[in-house]
Amino acid sequence: MNKIRVAVLCSGGGTNLQAILDSAAAGRIPSGEIALVVSDNASAYALERAAKANVPTFIADRKAIPDRLARERAILGVLKEHGIGLVVLAGFMTILSEAFTKAYEMRIINVHPSLIPSFCGPGFYGLKVHEAALARGVKVTGATVHYVNEVCDGGPIIAQRAVYVEEGDTPETLQKRVMHEAEWIILPQAVQSVCKTLLKSEV
Repeated sequence: MNKIRVAVLCSGGGTNLQAILDSAAAGRIPSGEIALVVSDNASAYALERAAKANVPTFIADRKAIPDRLARERAILGVLKEHGIGLVVLAGFMTILSEAFTKAYEMRIINVHPSLIPSFCGPGFYGLKVHEAALARGVKVTGATVHYVNEVCDGGPIIAQRAVYVEEGDTPETLQKRVMHEAEWIILPQAVQSVCKTLLKSEV
């Protein structure tokens, strides 16, 4: 069976990458093949996770290549070399240019740790999202998987999953629960559903 070749872009620990790798290993992403992991941080633990899963890696390090467009050109080159059909942003800390998003239009997805349109856009990433949710006093938060376009967190929504905020939550405890109860569930599911859709469109 044909599969869509998937690249996962990470900047840090790669917990969302691990959720995708685990789902793929369990046969839950039958329409996709995790073919490449790319990082803009040479010391990202995500690279070790990829190595353990025998997935090729590519590094476009922010320190070694400080110019963002030069990094993007390097990444686009390696995506083409590997025949990548879907790009997954999983904790990738560089905002992509319009030139990059247009090159993979409706073929880039991202996971964001809130229920978009809440707590999203420029400056909302990592713990900052959960700090903002707690400061606002929301009772329900969650995660969103969406297509990526030139607007930060602005592309069409693919999937969302809600998570209750609990009494006494800190940004750290909330972050952990949103990962376990939302991100790690809906991201692999979205990878499969988008790969399946892309396969149908290629027939």
